[in-house]
Formats: sequence, structure tokens, C-alpha cells
Amino acid sequence: MSPLSDRLRNALSGISGILVTPMDADDNPVPRRLTPIIDRCASAGVDGLTINGNTSEFYGLTLAEAERMQAEVPALIGGRTLVIAGIGRGVRDAVHLASRARADGCDAIMVHQPPDPFVAPRGVVEYVRRVADAAGLPVVLYLRNDGIGLPAIEALCRVPGVAGVKWATPNVMTLAKVIRRVGPEINFVCGLAEPWAPPMTAVGAKGFTSGLINLLPERSVTIRDALARGDYATANATIAGIEPFEALRSEEQNGANVSVVKAALTLSGVDVGPARPPAAWPLAPESARALEGLLREWGLLAGAAA
Repeated sequence: MSPLSDRLRNALSGISGILVTPMDADDNPVPRRLTPIIDRCASAGVDGLTINGNTSEFYGLTLAEAERMQAEVPALIGGRTLVIAGIGRGVRDAVHLASRARADGCDAIMVHQPPDPFVAPRGVVEYVRRVADAAGLPVVLYLRNDGIGLPAIEALCRVPGVAGVKWATPNVMTLAKVIRRVGPEINFVCGLAEPWAPPMTAVGAKGFTSGLINLLPERSVTIRDALARGDYATANATIAGIEPFEALRSEEQNGANVSVVKAALTLSGVDVGPARPPAAWPLAPESARALEGLLREWGLLAGAAA
């Protein structure tokens, strides 16, 4: 296994943070506004940061905007964490983004599961194969729908270059079956963030994704370290402490997921602008009040906002 593969495996076994995409007043991405977020994540010990993930509003960006984020954010990270580029859309756009990832300074790519309404399981395998060939980098699969079946999931894991799977369905027992079928060469990651990390860890997953790292990377690190030493009590207690925040994110059919993170960052003094439609923006008045109260309780409310 190469040193890069070792580094990737170690990073996937920890926290895969998903960065927001900051916007200015004219609704244009401003990558440099990520600087304080990246600095805090690196200082806290977050293992990897993903550009153009779902918390990044990947499907709300134009292809040119996604290209810009992929091109500029790795330099802001500066090697302090692993850099993963989210890749997706139609296969030609995905291949285009993937082909640039290494030159842009990314260490690996994460392939979004195609959201096309007419997806053949073997078509997804071919999609991933083309993207992996174009990237020439380690590949992490982002699996949000396990309905393609165990044989197709196993075939995806056998595509050359695939090193990990972010498992983003609540079907924990299916995850356990896949881990048994595929074996230890593939690192399975809890793709449903901190609240689902304990049960997925218990069946063999290692590491978890996180949008919370944009605001409170230290809490994510506490959960990571607790799970690594088998301290489920501390992990679950810390998760209980962030439950009100995660509950707000799940409102409006999960449409407030990114909106709550962005609103919280702005309230804390880091201006990342609004979330784009079809996300819920602005937050509903009651939710906005609850979020402000929570940040005040956590000591994160900026003086101007308070």
C-alpha cells in the first residue's frame, strides 16, 4: 500500500468534514471565506476536508463554480488535512472534474451516487469506472441508496481505485453484510454524520462524515476519539449535546440541513452568505430563534449578532 493510500485510510477512519460553499452578496462563491473554518478544523485535528459535497451545495452550483471551488480551496487547506474533491453530475461533467482533481491539489475524489431517475446498477459501475480512470486518484464512493443491491455494491467496491465507501443510508444491517462481503481492503465510513457513527462503528465502519466541523470541529474530534477507544458512553453523550443542532438541520424534509450550518456560521461571525434554493432559506422564524439561543448557550454568538 502506498504512503498516500495509508494517509487516505487513516483520514477516512477519522473525520471526513464537508465544507460549506461561501457566497457573497451577489450570490457568487467566495472560496477565501473558508479560511477561518479551515484553520479551526486543522487546529482541532479534523482528518480530511471535502470540497463540493452535499453540505457544499454541490448540486446548487454551476459546473464552473464547482470547478472554481475545487481549484482554489486546496491551496487554502495547504496540506494540513487530506483534501477530497466531490465529483458528480452527468458522466462527462464528472469525468471533467475528476481529470482536474490531481492538478488542483486534491488527494482523492468522492463520487456522488448519480441522482438520475433511471439508474441501472451496472450503469453506476460503469459511471464510477470512467470517473476513476479519469482521476487517477483514490476513489471514495458516496452511497445514499443501497437499493441497487448487494452484488452491484460489491462490484462498485471492486472498481480499480476505489478505497472507501461513505455509507449514507440508515440500513446498518445491510452495511454489515456488505462489509463481510467486501472485506478489509475497503474502508466503510458512516456517511450520516455523528449521530449514526456509534451504530455503524459497531458493525465495522471506521470514521464518519460531518457538517458540524464548519462550526464545532472540536465536538466532532471528541466523538472520533471516543469511538476509536471504544468509549461509546462519551461518544453518545457528546452526540446528545449536539442533538438540538442536528434536529434543526433535519427540519423541512432535511431542507434546512445546509441552511442551519450557514446561519449558525453567520451568527458566530463567519459570513458565508445564504443557502441557495431549493434549500430552506431564510430559516423559519421559530427555528432562527432556537438556533440563536443554542449558539448563545454554546458561547458562539458573535457580539454584533447578540
